[in-house]
Amino acid sequence: MLQHELQTAITLARLAGKKILEHYATDFETVQKLSVDNHYEPVTIADKEASRIIVDGIEAAFPDDAVLSEEEADDLIRRLDAKRVWIIDPLDGTAGFVKKDGDFGVQIGLIDNGVPVVGVVFLPVHGSLSFAVKGGGSFVVIGDAEPVQVRTSGHTDFTTMTIAMSRDHRSPRMGRIIEYFGFPQIVNRGSVGLKVSLIASQICDIYIHPSPRTKLWDTCAPQIILEEAGGRFTDLFGGNMVYDKAELQNLNGILATNGAAHDAAVEHLRPLLTEFGRVKVQ
Repeated sequence: MLQHELQTAITLARLAGKKILEHYATDFETVQKLSVDNHYEPVTIADKEASRIIVDGIEAAFPDDAVLSEEEADDLIRRLDAKRVWIIDPLDGTAGFVKKDGDFGVQIGLIDNGVPVVGVVFLPVHGSLSFAVKGGGSFVVIGDAEPVQVRTSGHTDFTTMTIAMSRDHRSPRMGRIIEYFGFPQIVNRGSVGLKVSLIASQICDIYIHPSPRTKLWDTCAPQIILEEAGGRFTDLFGGNMVYDKAELQNLNGILATNGAAHDAAVEHLRPLLTEFGRVKVQ
């Protein structure tokens, strides 16, 4: 079940990744676009061409499904009316692409009645493909090797856990979170999909993103990959991620864990969220 959807997503992610690497090897132009959260962020020709490859491929294979891509206009009425919606970030981690640090990926997710059921994250520079189908486990393929099933760690003591964090300068709030939890190890990487894949593979145990600025396309594919590896993916308050909504931002932030420590992490975060003045957005 959903194998056709998965194989289509894998094929399109690899094709988009190939196109991205063609531009990665050149002196491409970067422009600033005004995002849906009214912040400017970088965009390149690679973002746009990768998006067209994926969107055109999805629409040809599944014409009855709706599609939401970061680089395309949102057909809100169709998207909210559809049972199935493909949610795509054609180049997650554009900042890393621009810096040429290798930390960027292609993310393709499918929701069915608002729930992620297929996820693919392809990291072109690393040749790493993570994928999952609901109920089928989570797998990683490196290069041309056979798929390897991955499972999250069982760590529950925060003082022994490794946190995945952005490559960007640590914000005061993230500094406070790390101090409060007592995390001894930090892995700094770009792209939400990459960081979540590290949790699925036991390289990291937790990822906390207090900002309300991530979007649906940042989290859809990574969520199902993490959940099928035994992890959990919620907002900062422990609430379910919601994808069948008009709002494109994840206004309540992100908490992704190995699963074993998730409930304790939600509870441990509560006083910090109060300290930060964060109130759950309904």
